[in-house]
Amino acid sequence: MKSTRIRRFCRGAGILALAVVLWLGAVAVWIVAFGDSDRARPSDCAIVLGAAAYGSKPSPVFAERINHAVALYQAGTVKQLLFTGGSVIEADQAESVVARTHALAAGVPAEAILTESESRTTAQNLQQAKRVMQENGLKSAVIVSDPLHLKRAASMAGDLGIDCVTSPTPTSRYRTWKVKAGFLVREVFYLHGYWFTGK
Repeated sequence: MKSTRIRRFCRGAGILALAVVLWLGAVAVWIVAFGDSDRARPSDCAIVLGAAAYGSKPSPVFAERINHAVALYQAGTVKQLLFTGGSVIEADQAESVVARTHALAAGVPAEAILTESESRTTAQNLQQAKRVMQENGLKSAVIVSDPLHLKRAASMAGDLGIDCVTSPTPTSRYRTWKVKAGFLVREVFYLHGYWFTGK
C-alpha cells in the first residue's frame, strides 16, 4: 500500500515537472518569436531602454540600441528620441545623458532628443518614459531594445497604457548561443516575476 502511494506520488511529481518544463519552454519560444518581429510604425517617439554606460561611453549593447533608434529617426519613422536610464554610481553620467551625447554625434538635433535620468530598471524606464511623453504631448512610441528584452518590455508598457509597438536592434552584442541562452533564461525568469509581482 505504501509503495503504491509512493509510485503515485512519483508519477504525479513527474507529470508536474514535465508540465513546468513544457510551460517554460513555450514561454521561451514566445519571447524569441516576439523579439524576431520588427513592428515599427510611424510614431511620435522611440523609447530607448537603458543599458550600461561606462563613464561617458555607452556599452556595446547600449550603443546598438541607440544606433537603431537614430536609424528610425533618420528614416522618419519617429519624430523624437526618448532616452531612459539613470546612473548606478552617482559619479557616473546617467545612461540617458550618455545616449544623448551619442545621438548628437550621429547628427540628431538637440530638439529631437528627450531624456529621463531617474530610472534604473526596465519598469522604471517605462514609467518615466510615460511621464516624459505626457509632459511633451507625445501619444505613440516605438520601444527599442534587444530582441529578447522586448516581450517583457511590451507587457509592461501595455499595462502602463502606453500606445506602442516594438522594434528590436537588428544587430546585437548577444551573439553566441551561450550568451543568448543566459539572456533568455533571465528573461523567462523576469517575465514570470513581472506576472506574479507586477514589478
